[in-house]
Amino acid sequence: MIRLENILTPGRSLVNVPGGSKKRVLEQIANLVARELPDLDGQDIFESLVAREKLGSTGFGNGIAIPHCRLPGCVSPISALLRLDAPVDFDAIDGAPVDLLFVLLVPEAATDEHLELLRQIASMLDRSDVREQLRHAQNSDRLYQVVVDVQNSR
Repeated sequence: MIRLENILTPGRSLVNVPGGSKKRVLEQIANLVARELPDLDGQDIFESLVAREKLGSTGFGNGIAIPHCRLPGCVSPISALLRLDAPVDFDAIDGAPVDLLFVLLVPEAATDEHLELLRQIASMLDRSDVREQLRHAQNSDRLYQVVVDVQNSR
C-alpha cells in the first residue's frame, strides 16, 4: 500500500501560505508542484484542479480541503500540504473557511490507489488532534513530520 509520506515532501509542505481566494490558492498549489516537478505544467495542474472543484467543492469541513484531480502526464501520485496564513472561503460543506489543504494529484488511470490515498488523507484529517498539530507546526519540516508521525502510529 502506498503511504502518504512517500508522495509528500518537506518541500511541498508549506506553512503560512498567503491565501486570498480559492482560485489563488489553487494557482499557488499548481505553481508549487510545477516548480518541484518540471515535467508537469502548472497551467494543466491549475485547470485540472479547477475543473474538479466545479464538480463539487473538496472542502470537507473543520477548515480542511482536499483538492485533488487526475492529471495527464502524472506518472505517480503527488501530494502537497499547505497551511494558509488566513482561512479562505472554499464552499466547504459546513460553510467554514479553509486553512489546511492536503492536495492529491494522481495519474489518469490510478483509480483504486487514488481512492485509497483520499481515504488515508480524510481519516487522518478527521482527527482533531492531528488538525491541531498541523495548525501549530512552526515550519515546513514540522508540518511534514506530523504526517509521517501519524502514518507511523497506525
